[in-house]
Amino acid sequence: MPSNQTPLGALPARFRRQRVLIVGCGDVGLRTAGQLGAPQSQRVRLMALTSSPERVRLLRACGITPLQGDLDDAASIRRLAGIAHRVIHLAPPPSERRGDSEHDPRTQALGRVLRLRTPPQALVYGSTTGVYGDCAGARVDETRAVKPHTPRAQRRVDAETAMRFLGRSGVRVSVLRIPGIYAPDREGGTPRERLLKGTPVLVPKEDVYTNHIHATDLARACAAALWRGKPQRVVNVNDDTDLKMGDYFDLAAGLYGLPKPPRISRQDANTALPLMLLSFMNESRRLDNTRMKQELRLTLRYPHVREGLSPQSALFGN
Repeated sequence: MPSNQTPLGALPARFRRQRVLIVGCGDVGLRTAGQLGAPQSQRVRLMALTSSPERVRLLRACGITPLQGDLDDAASIRRLAGIAHRVIHLAPPPSERRGDSEHDPRTQALGRVLRLRTPPQALVYGSTTGVYGDCAGARVDETRAVKPHTPRAQRRVDAETAMRFLGRSGVRVSVLRIPGIYAPDREGGTPRERLLKGTPVLVPKEDVYTNHIHATDLARACAAALWRGKPQRVVNVNDDTDLKMGDYFDLAAGLYGLPKPPRISRQDANTALPLMLLSFMNESRRLDNTRMKQELRLTLRYPHVREGLSPQSALFGN
């Protein structure tokens, strides 16, 4: 090496280009990449794991280096060991169609690989607020014990445990618990299709509280947690909306000029609605987002679904 060149490892940390790996780079992952890439492009190199050859071109077009591998094939992801300074893990556990196991083998495999060689400095894991289970409409902060009611939520608890174990290797792990994600410019990201189908909601006295986050605000939270998250910390990532499910759909109907959905009893819903939809109607909670605002210092761009569902909000998505 010429005498006028300095090895990268000898440079002060502030001058090194941080390598950020996104695992599960779908809609939210791409939005997060946009948050990280634009203002910090001189100090961040973005990479993404993908199992789809067809997605390689899209990732490159977004300024992201694609790394081909499959979380269901542990050998294919060994190359991730020591490759990134920071990791955002947004890949879901296997679906129920692959069995009702309470474990998430994908996250466990990723955790094993990241412990090899040099572990990352920080990791953000996108979990779900479903880990709390039914809270009977109570206000819920991050100190509440988890009580998952479905195999899907139990797999998320298992994934959270695996990521926290990674924290024992010196990784600063942030677990983001995420409710319903929406955005007008996101595929299936609004209630419009359900309203057009006339899918019913519960009568007011039997209705449940739901929670929401705009996809862009979620991406901003992921980026903030990557740099500002406290070690081994759980953070609820939700907006300020305080509505029951039926009122949410009524509000959306008014915004879109569509008929309000019919109201039915829970007894009728048990026979009229699919099991997946019923599972969301069996849990009621109101999430507290104080920790998100104070620790991540996140000011919501869409604090209420009223602003976020507006078709005009798509113009300001990223």
